[in-house]
Order: sequence, then C-alpha cells, then structure tokens
Amino acid sequence: MIPMIGRLYRKNNVVTSVYGRAIINQSVIGLLKSHRFVRQVEDNELSVHDTYKVLQVLDELELGHAHVDIGKLAVKFQKQSGGASLEAFLREELADIVGKYDAEEAKQHISKTKDVVLYGFGRIGRLLARIMIEKAGGGANLRLRAIVVRKGKAANDLEKRASLLRRDSVHGSFDGTISVDEERKAIIANGNYIQVIYSNSPSEVDYTEYDIDNALVIDNTGIWRDEDGLGQHLKCKGVSKVLLTAPGKGGIKNIVYGINNNMLTADDNIVSAASCTTNAITPVLKAVNDQFGVVNGHVETVHAYTNDQNLIDNYHAGSRRGRSAPLNMVLTETGAAKAVSKALPEMEGKLTGNAIRVPTPNVSMAILNLNLEKETTLEEMNDYLREVSLHSELQKQVAYVNSPEVVSSDFVGSRSAGIVDAQATIVNGNRVVLYVWYDNEAGYSAQVIRLSNQICGVNYSVFPKPAK
Repeated sequence: MIPMIGRLYRKNNVVTSVYGRAIINQSVIGLLKSHRFVRQVEDNELSVHDTYKVLQVLDELELGHAHVDIGKLAVKFQKQSGGASLEAFLREELADIVGKYDAEEAKQHISKTKDVVLYGFGRIGRLLARIMIEKAGGGANLRLRAIVVRKGKAANDLEKRASLLRRDSVHGSFDGTISVDEERKAIIANGNYIQVIYSNSPSEVDYTEYDIDNALVIDNTGIWRDEDGLGQHLKCKGVSKVLLTAPGKGGIKNIVYGINNNMLTADDNIVSAASCTTNAITPVLKAVNDQFGVVNGHVETVHAYTNDQNLIDNYHAGSRRGRSAPLNMVLTETGAAKAVSKALPEMEGKLTGNAIRVPTPNVSMAILNLNLEKETTLEEMNDYLREVSLHSELQKQVAYVNSPEVVSSDFVGSRSAGIVDAQATIVNGNRVVLYVWYDNEAGYSAQVIRLSNQICGVNYSVFPKPAK
C-alpha cells in the first residue's frame, strides 16, 4: 500500500486518507492504527485488504489532483455497490477526476506554490510551520518562505529558534531533519529553505529582497488586531494578504473555516481566523442548530493554560490571570460565546460564556449547555453528530469519539476543530449538554491552514463528496 500511496501523491497530487486521517508518509503501524480507528465510528472494523483493493484501482485510473478518502470509499462500496465491480463503483464515485491526469499540467501544478511568511514564531507559528513543511512537495500548496522575529539576546538566536521547532514538550519531536545556515540566516527543514528575518516592525521588511512575492503573511503575534496595525504588513513589498491568528477588531472579518469562509472575497486583504474556542464550538453549534434549533445556551470553556498567564504569582493586567497557571484553576472571561455570532449570525444573543483555565499545557474542552426548539433523545443526538463528523461538509471541523476511557492527552495533535465526546452527552427532552474536546494549538492551526489555502487559491476536490 505504501508505494501506491506515495505514487498517487507524487505523480497525481492525490492526497489519500482513511476516515479523515491522512495516510501519506505513514508507517505500517500508522496505517494499521488509521484503520483501527474506524471501529469507533462504524459498525465494523475496516480491513487493510479492502483499502488495498481500492488503492490498486485508483493507481490505474489516471486521476487528477484531489483528496480521496479510501476508507470511506471501501465502506461505501461494501454497503452500496449493488453488485457492481469495484472499478465500476470507483469510476462512478470519482467521475470528476478519472482520466484527468495530464503530465505537463501536473508539472505546472507542482511548481505553483504560494509564498507564506510567518510573522512571529510562537506556539501557533511553529505548529503552522510543521504543517506546511509536512505538506510541501505534493503540488500547488502553501510554501513557507520566511519567518519574521525580533532579534533575541542570545548569541545563538538562530539555533534556539531551530531547536524550538525541532523539539516540543507537548507535540513531540519534529518528524524529519532540521539544520541551520548561520551565514544566510536560514533554517532548512526537510529540505525546505526558510529565511529568518529579524525585524522590530511589520513595515520594515522588503520581502522581494528574499525573492518572496505576492505572499500571505500570517501574523501570529497577537500584537496588532485592527486594520491600522495589520495594515502595516501590506505596506511591505512582496505582501498581498494578511491573516491574523486571533480575533480581529473593527471591520476585520472573523472567519471560522467551514462556517462562513464563503464570505471571503478577492478584495479582503486582511482577515482573522478567530480564536481556537470559536473554531471549536461554532461548527458543533451550527450542526445542532440546523437540525434541532437552538433557543439559548451557555458555553463553559475548560481551557489549558497559555503563555499569557504566569508560572508563579506575579502582576498581570487581567483579573486572576496573575496567579500561578500550573497550580490553580483560574476563572476568567471568554469572548468566544459572543464571537460565535460573527460567524453564525443566527446565534446572535443566544449564548453566554465563561472560561476556567486549568493546569494542563494543551487540549481544552467546551461544555455546551443548550435549550433546543425540538425534543430529542440521547441516541438521536449522538447518531446525528456522528453522521455530521463522517459525511457532512463539516467533517474536517467536527470529529466524534465514542470511548469511555478518553482523556485530554488523547487529543494532542488532533486536527479537527472540535471533537464531540459521545459518552458524555446528556439529553433531557429539549435540553442537551455536549462536551467538545479540542487541541487548542494543533486543531486551531489546522483551521488556519485551511483558511490560508482558500485565501491563496489552493483548492482540492474531496471524495467521496460530502452530503449537503
């Protein structure tokens, strides 16, 4: 299977997955675990023998570039084939891309990368870098060209930046090789040359000096959140768009990918990706509201501590946040409940919210206590959310887990915006309580990358096609 997966990726730019889990560059154990996961969401386990047969056919169909979930196709064939051969079934399912491979076009597609600059290199910045490096080389994609940081006090500043990318206490070691070019001030990660630019202001850099043009700048510092501040990036040569990884202020559009990204236009030069919590809860709220109607509710966020807090008690401008993050649960405010309505206007005025920061370094939970327009049952609610996670247009945003043993660390690295914990769901007539896990670093970063792809015009068809 592994050679076929790699060949489809390199030759056809076909990204394969098993129930949403990418299987490119996976080990044998990784492939087996991806198949094993299916038992949590389907009645039966998925055999590698079934997906192997799917890959064999795909390898012969001369496919155009796309995202193809071989797990879902294998299961759908078992359930719906109606006596048709596997090849006939796949030809019908993938009709839009069958026979669309063109060698010359594929070469041009591979060369059409989109320049990206990370302004800031903190927790989110480094995860964004990891994702872009991981996905590089498969065709028209985002290409990380540079990071912009302030010069640190240490003489070996560049080595320290590379070390933070290489080692991560939460997400583990970087999957690959990293080296440093001190002379040219660059980090080389898995062969990707990343220029390190030192600057104290967004308006100081001429990116064309580094052969960077028409770039998307992803500002992950959180320092500037309005048009005046972020507009400084657009004054630089080589920059065309700016994306903020925090809630934007003023007239900046706050976009939750999968929910209101259709609001984006070519004229939107500054856009916000909203917050991690807003990205986690909005897709679930939309799904529930579409099916059952939400009258009102309360969102309580149990959030991992962040760099904004103190390790030990010290002065902080915010209430309670000055107290030691690793030693306390800290009650604080969140704007996520109100921010939902910016992406989902039908929720305007329906939600209240609060947050508790807890002594864990990553992975958070949102507790959605909702009053619905319709009565429902526990089984109906969970079955519906499971279907949303597997076959709807929100399948990248909403995940679903049905295990009585999962805890927060099990979701480290999850790239779904939010994961519904089916075992914790409570339903009483028209009242429902949903527990939604989310990796507030990796899940959010994945959403930022999805939005970046849209801004840069990097689009893939998805198969099987999600239900409307």
